[in-house]
Amino acid sequence: MSIIGDVKTDSPVATTTETPSWMARHWQKVVALLLWVGLIGAFVWYTRANGLTLAEGVLDIILTMQTSPYGPLIYIVLYALRPLTFFSSVLLTIAGGFVFGPMWGVFYTVIASNISATVAYLVGRYFGKGMLDETGSDGFVQNWATRMRANSFITVLIMRFIFLPYDLVNYLAGFLRIRWLPFILATIIGSIPGTIAFVLLGAAASPTEIEQLFLTGQIPSLDVRVLMISFAMFAISMILSVIFKRRERSQQSISSEVAQTT
Repeated sequence: MSIIGDVKTDSPVATTTETPSWMARHWQKVVALLLWVGLIGAFVWYTRANGLTLAEGVLDIILTMQTSPYGPLIYIVLYALRPLTFFSSVLLTIAGGFVFGPMWGVFYTVIASNISATVAYLVGRYFGKGMLDETGSDGFVQNWATRMRANSFITVLIMRFIFLPYDLVNYLAGFLRIRWLPFILATIIGSIPGTIAFVLLGAAASPTEIEQLFLTGQIPSLDVRVLMISFAMFAISMILSVIFKRRERSQQSISSEVAQTT
């Protein structure tokens, strides 16, 4: 009840709150989507205007990066767009070694690959909600999904060390909406051995071998030293995966024992 002057009213004061429109709530996603669509559209236009396939277009850009002062930026943007076109991360990592050499190739590829992983993670997070529920089947992906929910950092780290498909891990992490920080930290650490191995592979390749790699899939030849270092990186990655798997099992057994005693 309210009194206005000498008049009493029993009707409550109406309060209205306007619900934000869909655009107001999701404008960031729309802007990001338009940006990526524009970049992909520009690349598609470039390949068609020059009569190139997807692989030939990427190869043409990679060869341009060797002489362009914007080479690192072009490489990072190209790598970041890669998960949206399902282009091979291995090919671009090898190309990074060819263009920038072993040291800068690793540096730029670590930056580019983790931006790429974040892009795929965000796509999965925004558009994959509910695709893998907690009561799903006992299949391979579902088992890893359960592990990622229970122990995000260690599980993603192991998945990187054993070289599970790069984009599968990224999208899966987004689908499950696990926290970004443990995901990206595990990705940075777990991808380093493989990144070094493939960058060294590219650093030892000739222009003709890189062209054959993109057009026919033929792996460049290696000298013995590069081959040994690459093999060592893969071996280190496998060893680390075993170590972290054992650590994970140990933590799970300790947790189950604590649960039983309580």
